[in-house]
Amino acid sequence: MSLSRQFRKVLLSVAASSGRVWQCGPNCLSARRDLEGSKTDEAVAGRREKRPCENEDPVKSGGSLLALLIRTEMFLFGTWALLALILCPGATEELFEVSVRPDQALVEFGQSLVVNCSTTCPDPGPSGIETFLKKTQVGKGPQWKEFLLEDITENSILQCFFSCSGIQKDKSLGISVYQPPEHVILELQPAWVAVDEAFTVKCHVPNVAPLENLILTLLQGNRELHRKNFVSLAMAVQRAEVAVSVRAQREDDRCNFSCHAQLDLSSQGGGLFHGSSAIMVLRIFEFSQSPQIWVSPLLEVGMAESVSCVVARVFPAKEVMFYMLLGDQELNPFLSWEGDTAWANATVQALETGDQELSCLVSLGPMEQKTKEPVYVYSFPPPVLEIEESYPSVGTDVNVTCSGHVLTSPSPTLRLQGAPDLPAPGEPAWILLTAREEDDGRNFSCEASLEVQGQQLIKTTAIQLHVFYEPRLEESGCPGNQTWVEGTEQMLACIPKGNPTPSMVCTRNGMIFDLEVPQMATQNHSGTYCCVATNQLGSVSKDIAVIVQGLDEDLSSTIFIVIIVALGVGVVTIALYLNYRPCKIERRKLPYRQKENSKEEESQPDVQQAEKCSPHDC
Repeated sequence: MSLSRQFRKVLLSVAASSGRVWQCGPNCLSARRDLEGSKTDEAVAGRREKRPCENEDPVKSGGSLLALLIRTEMFLFGTWALLALILCPGATEELFEVSVRPDQALVEFGQSLVVNCSTTCPDPGPSGIETFLKKTQVGKGPQWKEFLLEDITENSILQCFFSCSGIQKDKSLGISVYQPPEHVILELQPAWVAVDEAFTVKCHVPNVAPLENLILTLLQGNRELHRKNFVSLAMAVQRAEVAVSVRAQREDDRCNFSCHAQLDLSSQGGGLFHGSSAIMVLRIFEFSQSPQIWVSPLLEVGMAESVSCVVARVFPAKEVMFYMLLGDQELNPFLSWEGDTAWANATVQALETGDQELSCLVSLGPMEQKTKEPVYVYSFPPPVLEIEESYPSVGTDVNVTCSGHVLTSPSPTLRLQGAPDLPAPGEPAWILLTAREEDDGRNFSCEASLEVQGQQLIKTTAIQLHVFYEPRLEESGCPGNQTWVEGTEQMLACIPKGNPTPSMVCTRNGMIFDLEVPQMATQNHSGTYCCVATNQLGSVSKDIAVIVQGLDEDLSSTIFIVIIVALGVGVVTIALYLNYRPCKIERRKLPYRQKENSKEEESQPDVQQAEKCSPHDC
């Protein structure tokens, strides 16, 4: 029998002995029934023992006295027990326990948790849990209850309680909420940084808990740039972010930056969570000098001119962008770079005259620089040079005129080659001549000069005169006597003159001779050829005698010529030798004679003069 049931029997015994009736609940009635049951058992046993003495007088029996003594003892014991309970009320509390499972709760943000509360009280009274979280009872037993906690978003403390015999006892459960670092955000401020300027690398995690278990690490490539934990920070100012300032260098260009977050919950029975940001690339640039434009201050309308734009001390040079404009006309430059210098070359063709502006916009990353250069566009076509009759005949009057172009403003100054005088400003220059045969192919030129923006510009136009004349067969181009060597390839040499170029036909014995294909010379080619040259103005003919010599004759002539040349060379050599030798001997003797007669030079000048070599001998 348990202690609680014994306690109930004691109370009922005291009440029965005192003759008082108590109002009690089901537990009291249950104890009462137990006590009455035990008394009934004792009475039955007494009756069984009395059967041999049924005729005995009950007043005189010793059993009545014994029963009286027992009731008195029970009354005294009950009174003592009641006083003990009144004086020591905590004794019953220690008789049962309350427990809760799990004993440590770590829940992800927004998730659910099942909590089980139980007690050792065999017949517990009111029980449950106290929490501000949304709860639902999902199971129960005589000594336990189970609850579902939903949508847990913050840390809390749960109270699990049970009452036993009017005594309540509870158990606390701390619930910790965590959020893994799912979104790690990295910021580079700014994304393009000038050399030697500072930039900020910042990382933050918008939703993560608990912060005291978080570590944020900034990485530059694989190198740790900065690390931060949040253990020592006050809870009120905790923010999951870290920032560091760095000074930009050229070698940092295109470096990768990232942020790594680590949430370690192993001390609370959880795991290790990781999160990383997207990789961001840092761009470094240097752009300290303004671009320069190279262009002529004067541009001629309609003429292609080369222009360029250059920028120095720029990094990275190969990523520089150029935009070039002439007025509103966009150019298409060709980009180049070398080292820290970048440049753009373009071809410009101005469409309108007057003052215009060539601009060059250079951009690199977030930075732009623009430069402008004024230009003046002029119109100065070459002068117009004309011959009145394009192909005059010999003896025809020819008028050659030079005038400025209508698009040239103001009128240029003209100078025509061969003209006797300079024309007045705005007037054409001209020359009148009678065409001669020797004028065919004659070149005429006209020079126009114009002053633009203080610069003297010159344009020249040339033209060639063509004079028509009848054919001629001159001895220089068509010899009348020609000698061929037998066995060699030969062509009839006859080039006519005339304009238009005359056609040429040569015949021999009524047969046309091919003037364009070389012929192997034979004795049959000897004879007279009749050649006729013809053009639109007339024709002319000439007879050409051809002699074909044999190889023996040619060889004899060659040997004879060689012998004559050799004899001539020999005679000249001997004559020069004989003339030079006496002078040489006389020059060798002269020093010795001068020594012997050095004393007599002043007194005998006539003798010394006689001994010298005469000019005739030398």
